[in-house]
Amino acid sequence: MVSLTATGLLDDFSLEMTGKDIPNLREAAHAIPQRTRINVTFLGNEDLPMRVEASKAVADMGFVPVPHISARRLKSERELRDFLDALQQVNATNHVFVVGGDPATPEGPYKDSLSVIRTGILQDYGVAEVGVGGYPEGHPDISDDDLWYHLDAKTSALAEQNLDQVVLTQFAFDAQRVSEWVRDVRNHGIESVIRIGTPGPAGIKRLLGYARRFGVGTSAGIVKKYGFSLTNLVGTAGPDKFVRDLSDRAEGLESPETLKTHFYTFGGLLATAEWAHKFADES
Repeated sequence: MVSLTATGLLDDFSLEMTGKDIPNLREAAHAIPQRTRINVTFLGNEDLPMRVEASKAVADMGFVPVPHISARRLKSERELRDFLDALQQVNATNHVFVVGGDPATPEGPYKDSLSVIRTGILQDYGVAEVGVGGYPEGHPDISDDDLWYHLDAKTSALAEQNLDQVVLTQFAFDAQRVSEWVRDVRNHGIESVIRIGTPGPAGIKRLLGYARRFGVGTSAGIVKKYGFSLTNLVGTAGPDKFVRDLSDRAEGLESPETLKTHFYTFGGLLATAEWAHKFADES
């Protein structure tokens, strides 16, 4: 096994954008390595054409689109098929990420991401790899037992369908908690590539706002380990300490082929891409 270093953890990192972020992607394209995976989110205030257009832009610029499919936002099987068909027409279905989605009540027939996976529809449109969510710090509305049941069930269902799989996590500030969760995933017999979500550099107030929204731990001790203080909310914070700490904890247990990073670009695509270049140069 190749030893996992901090720079190795950044090999083949992935990014995230919304359907509205095409201008920001163009601005950042020169700083992003070709063939980088870029996830395109499935937000309630964006429509199908916007998501497809963003996925097409990702592919046209030489990157790998990973469009999100939000199960509870889909109103029908027809809507799922129409979305996949439109994505296939712009060469954006090889990789997808299937998530439950925000609505408390499903807007259609799919109550969770597992329901979408079990339809077997994804392969009809050229999907080869499916990403599913992981929650190192738990989920504010789902019990830990249910989270593990669904992660086991989703990865098993994908294996039965001969689809490649990736576990992509909610962002976190606590590298110790994340590394313990990675060990738990492996103890469950899940051998998927894991992409650890972490924010790119962003304003501290913005980071805390997203953390509260997604139920991410922000105690004084946790954010101090990440690199900022709750008593000083001015300025920005980046994932430098988190990446180094996580690589130290995972060294000898994971490799650059099995553990990677995914950046939530709360501070912008360009800022995140430039941070990654600088971090690699200085490490």
